[in-house]
Amino acid sequence: MRHIEVHKTHRTGWLRAAVLGANDGIVSTASLILGVAAAGGSAASILVAGVAGLVAGAMSMAAGEYVSVSSQADTERSDLERERKELAADPAHEHAELTDIYVGRGLDKELASRVATQLMAHDALGAHGRDELGISETLAARPVQAALASAGTFAVGAALPLLTVLWAPESLLMYAVAGSSLLFLMLLGVLAGYTGGASVVTAAARVTFWGALAMGLTAGVGVLFGVTA
Repeated sequence: MRHIEVHKTHRTGWLRAAVLGANDGIVSTASLILGVAAAGGSAASILVAGVAGLVAGAMSMAAGEYVSVSSQADTERSDLERERKELAADPAHEHAELTDIYVGRGLDKELASRVATQLMAHDALGAHGRDELGISETLAARPVQAALASAGTFAVGAALPLLTVLWAPESLLMYAVAGSSLLFLMLLGVLAGYTGGASVVTAAARVTFWGALAMGLTAGVGVLFGVTA
């Protein structure tokens, strides 16, 4: 019977962008709301600030992810193009280079040479890209996917504290936003840990701690400026 293993490495690209987007959406929007509320802002001004933060943040996340991941993709393409030229100019040297890589991984010289020969006959550029440069189809940079994942999850994350503002009594607004946002962050950490196959406790504790710190500092700034204004 064929044994099929299920790995989660292929999720790293979009999972990183999605978790970053959702986490930033919750933390930045909740912090913004708490800062304005602590400074004495009205419910209307708090809501306007939160919506503006959602739109600006989602666009910023999309642009930032697209630019940064595009730079990574450009570097990968440049490295592969240079490797393609080296394969055309001196295939014997490239074969020896690949052989040395496999020897370094534990194969004997003869077997490493045969493996390099067969892999280069099948897909020389793919073999060098994967084993020499560390570039594979699974982990390749995807700018559009990263941008959409970050923007979408940021908007979803930012909408959660905004919804809390709509239903929470004004007298309990700060407590409701802070408490619900910490709960949302904890759930995000659990989901991210489960999806990535990591410890859900560690993932939840990590995002909750940093979210609480960000919200606490922003609320402190709001209190300071609210008092001195």
